[in-house]
Amino acid sequence: MTFSRKLMLSAAVAAIFGATMAAGGVAQADEVASFKTKQAGDFLIRGRAIGVVPNEDSSTNDIGTGEAKVDNDYVPELDFSYFVTDNIAFELIAATTKHDVKWQNPDVDLGSVNLLPPTLTLQYHFMPDQRFSPYVGAGINYTMFYNEKSGAANSIKYDDGFGYAFQAGFDYAISGPWSLNFDVKKVFLDTDVTADLGGASPAKVDVDLDPWIFGVGVGYRF
Repeated sequence: MTFSRKLMLSAAVAAIFGATMAAGGVAQADEVASFKTKQAGDFLIRGRAIGVVPNEDSSTNDIGTGEAKVDNDYVPELDFSYFVTDNIAFELIAATTKHDVKWQNPDVDLGSVNLLPPTLTLQYHFMPDQRFSPYVGAGINYTMFYNEKSGAANSIKYDDGFGYAFQAGFDYAISGPWSLNFDVKKVFLDTDVTADLGGASPAKVDVDLDPWIFGVGVGYRF
């Protein structure tokens, strides 16, 4: 990750947490504007800035040494939640990311690929009637790979597939239906990669991506 991207992400995190600390320090809950508590039947829409950080691992019998490396990406994300009860909600996230891919030792540029990984989680929200309301969740993911660029390879293909996800985070009510949000997800997913590197047959690599997804944003509930 470049210094400028680190600086932008750090600034975004600092801004969100700075706003949270300021809101909490101005007055007690009964001295600030009223807020909407989490209730059954609510819809919640959030806009987040997310960082997708793969924790990749790879294995192959077709390349003697080395490993696959996939870089991070930082993008906007939109998610939707529906509260079945005051405590239980379903969340669906929608975002797409682009990652550069390399093989290290020997070093080979494998171009880039876009991921579309819709993820559905079932959440439990603690303290739904409080300004600070943390939650945990678990669910499933289906990742689609598209717009593959092969780099130094003649061609490259990624298999779509299912995975599963865990998450934790919190909402901090600002005023009325508005809230701040911090969210962390761990997504377990893998893909079979087939790359034509000019040999007698294509090289096949099993890549576990298993990314962490860090997000900060704002929500509106109605």
